[in-house]
Formats: sequence, structure tokens, C-alpha cells
Amino acid sequence: MSDHDPNCIFCKIIAGQIPSRKAYEDEHLLSFHDINPWAPVHVLVIPKRHIATLADIGPGDQELMGRMLALAPRLMRELGVDNGFRTLINTGKDGMQEVYHLHMHVIGGPRPWAKG
Repeated sequence: MSDHDPNCIFCKIIAGQIPSRKAYEDEHLLSFHDINPWAPVHVLVIPKRHIATLADIGPGDQELMGRMLALAPRLMRELGVDNGFRTLINTGKDGMQEVYHLHMHVIGGPRPWAKG
């Protein structure tokens, strides 16, 4: 696992080579709005270090994963989501992961097809 993969679209977003609509950034994480949102608010939270999948996380990554999860409610509050949200990490081929850079979807807001 290297810190950067020159062929990874998310590494290119982190490097500023591909534009994104940022929701948050610090020295460890970047969050940006998904270009194909599933709900009114849909952001991705990614580590700045290239980690291909959740299956590649090791004991030394516990703090990073905690940072990712702790950021989710903060982002949703800042983006006006106050009635719940969903977090999702797809992992590997069978987990329907499309971009092989660890990322967490944080999805909120009313969906027209949802009941209740």
C-alpha cells in the first residue's frame, strides 16, 4: 500500500488534478459531494493516504477509521440533514466497490421514493 496511486481517480482529486465540490478537508481526510448522488445530500469521505479497500485496513488504521466515522454526523449537521443519515462502505468486487480507494458514502435527506 503506497501513500498515492497515480492511476487512482480519488488520489487525483486529493492532488487537485481533478476538481471536486469539497465538503471538508484536513490533513488526513477529504470529503466531497458525490457526482451521482443517491439522495439530496451524498458525500464521500476518503483518507488522503491511498488504501484500496476496507479489507486492507490494519491495526494501525484504527484512528483513521475513527476519524472517518466521527466526521459523518458533523458533515450531515453542517449540510442541513437533521432526520438521520446512512453510511456505507462497499468493499471489493462482491461488495460492489467501483473505485479502489477506500471511501465511505454518507447519505441523507428525504428521498422521494422512501416511505415514512
